[in-house]
Amino acid sequence: MQCNRFEKVGLSRREILKQAANGFGALAMTALLENSTLGAPGSLRSSTLSNRPPQYPAKARNVIFLFMDGGPSQVDTFDPKPRLDREHGQPIKMKVPATQFDNVGNVLKSPWEFKRYGQCGTPVSELFPNVAQSVDDMAIIRSMISDHSEHTNANYFIHSGSGMQGRPSMGAWATYGLGTLSQDLPGFVVLNGGLIPPGGLDCFTNGFLPADYQASIFKSGSVPVANLSRMEKSSKDQREKLNLIRALDEHSISTRLHDPRLESAIENYELAFKMQSAVPELMAINGETQTTQKLYGIDEPQTEIFGRQCLIARRLVERGVRFIELTCPKTNHDRWDQHGGLRKGHADNAAAVDKPIAGLLRDLKARGLLESTLVVWAGEFGRTPMAQGSDGRDHNPYGFTAWMAGGGIKGGVIHGATDDYGYFAVENKVTVHDLHATILHLMGINHLKLTYRYSGRDMRLTDVSGEIVTPILS
Repeated sequence: MQCNRFEKVGLSRREILKQAANGFGALAMTALLENSTLGAPGSLRSSTLSNRPPQYPAKARNVIFLFMDGGPSQVDTFDPKPRLDREHGQPIKMKVPATQFDNVGNVLKSPWEFKRYGQCGTPVSELFPNVAQSVDDMAIIRSMISDHSEHTNANYFIHSGSGMQGRPSMGAWATYGLGTLSQDLPGFVVLNGGLIPPGGLDCFTNGFLPADYQASIFKSGSVPVANLSRMEKSSKDQREKLNLIRALDEHSISTRLHDPRLESAIENYELAFKMQSAVPELMAINGETQTTQKLYGIDEPQTEIFGRQCLIARRLVERGVRFIELTCPKTNHDRWDQHGGLRKGHADNAAAVDKPIAGLLRDLKARGLLESTLVVWAGEFGRTPMAQGSDGRDHNPYGFTAWMAGGGIKGGVIHGATDDYGYFAVENKVTVHDLHATILHLMGINHLKLTYRYSGRDMRLTDVSGEIVTPILS
C-alpha cells in the first residue's frame, strides 16, 4: 500500500445539503437585508418587526391611547345625570353593590355644569372645555364595564384583557399582528408623563409574546431613554462592535435550533443603534412652530408636561410608530383616584390634560393624520354617583365612559347609556374585550385570528369573547 494514494469519496446529496444549509440561509438573508422594509444593508432588522399588511383594509394605521390612570368620574365628565342634582344629599334610592371601601354616602351631584357642543349637541362637563370643541369627531361610549374594581387588576385588564399579571398588552398584540412602520424607533412606545399606573411596567409588557413586542418607555425630560448615549469613541467603532456581536450571535443561531432570545437580542442591538440618532431628533420639539407649541399648551406650566407628550405622540405617528400610550402627569393628586377632594383633584387633573388633548386632535386633523390615527381616551373604571366621605367618589366598574376619535370612528355620536344615577350600564354595554376587538378591527386585524400558542392553547387579546362595536364605526 502506498502512502498518500487514495481515492476521494464523493459527498452524498444529504451531506451536501447539510453542509450548505447555512449558506442557503445567508444567501436569502442577503436579499432580505436589501429590502427597505427591513433596514439598510448591514443591519439586521428582524422579520418579526417588519411591516406586515393587515388582514383586511385598515382604517387606522396608528393608535394613541390616552390612559387616564385612576378612574375619571363619568358623571363629572361626559355623562351628565340631572337626578343627582335633584337628590343631592339624599340616600341613594337603589340597591348598590359593595364598593371598594364600603363607604357609601349620600347622592353627590356633580360640582361642574354641562354644556352642549358641536353640531351633534353632545353635552360635556366644564372640566373639558377644549376637548369639547372636537365632539363632532368623537364617539363617546357611556356604557363601558370592567371585570375588576381594584386598580392593579383593572389596569392589567384594560391593557391586556386579563386581570392577571404578565399577559401581553394591546400595544404588544398590535405590533405582533402588524409589525412596525418605523425602522428607527420601536413599534410600541409608552410616553411616561410621570405616573406609571398601579401594576407597574407589566401594564405594557409583551408577556408570552417575543421580546421584540414589549413597550419602550420614554420618560419626560432631557434623557427620555436610559443608556442612549454612545460609549464608544465614534460611530465607526460602535458599528464595528455591533458587527462583531452580530457575527457571534449569527454563529450561535447557525449552530443550534431556532432561539428567539438570540434573535431578539440582535434586533434590539440594531434598533438601539438607530435610536441614538432618531430619539434626540424626535424629542427636539424646538423645530415646531410657536403656534403649534402653544396649541398643545407647552407654554403653560400646568399643561407643559402632557402637552409635550401629546406633541411627541403626533411626531411618533409621523415616524410610523404603530402604538403609542400616554400616562398621566403628576398634579399633586392621586391620579384621577379622588376618594376625597373630588372638586380640586378632578379639576387639576383635567386642567393638565384638556388643552393638550384638544391640541392633539386639532393638529392631527389639520395635518390629515386623524383619519388614519385612532385616539382612545379611557380610565380603568369609573366612579360612584354617591359620596365617599363628604366630597369623594369610590371605584365603579359597572358603568363608565370612554371615547374614541379618528381612524374609522363615526364622529358626533353617543353609544350606550347608564341608569339615571350613572351607576350601571343599562343600554348597549361595551366590555373591555369589545373595546379591544374594535381597536384591532380598525387596525385591520380580526381579533379572533390574532393568536399565539402558549401553555397548550391559542391565546388572544380578547380571550374567548369580544364583539366589534359597529354602531360607532364610520
